[in-house]
Amino acid sequence: MLLFVGLGNPTPDSENNRHNIGFKIIDALNKKFSLSKQKPKFKGLLTTGNIESEKIYAIKPLTFMNNSGICIRELIEYFKIDSKEVIVFHDDLDIEFGKVKAKFAGSSAGHNGIESIDKFIGKDYSRVRIGIGKPKMKNDVADHVLKDFDEDELLQLEQITNNIINSMSLLIDKKLDLFSSTVNNK
Repeated sequence: MLLFVGLGNPTPDSENNRHNIGFKIIDALNKKFSLSKQKPKFKGLLTTGNIESEKIYAIKPLTFMNNSGICIRELIEYFKIDSKEVIVFHDDLDIEFGKVKAKFAGSSAGHNGIESIDKFIGKDYSRVRIGIGKPKMKNDVADHVLKDFDEDELLQLEQITNNIINSMSLLIDKKLDLFSSTVNNK
């Protein structure tokens, strides 16, 4: 069993925010692999299904970014999913826009959604960090992550999302370095 988590904020005006890139990945995953219809459960929107004979749960927490860990803890306790089987998709300011880096465990690097997950389930889970780039001024960070992608970025994001989805078997097999290089070289 694997749990895919996409981080974001659940308000309609947040849909195309940089901070909601995780939600976009889960939506694409649901569509590509025909997972079940999203149902409100565990303080999130949950889908289930199989990808390459692996049982998958995918969730978009509705607890807002800074409380994502609450939703995830409830779900993994209920289904008895080990935190090592959790893969979180989220935005990352420290990575150039369009680049993807996957890793296991590590620090939150100041990402509030990751800090919340660390608090509720520990740090032993995989993260797929999707670059959104940095603003020029450090005090513009909040505005940057909550700003919508522009049209060109949305087109690039569609390609990045396709690369991630088409490399899903590597992610399922936890070949994180190979997954990252494959996604970035397509």
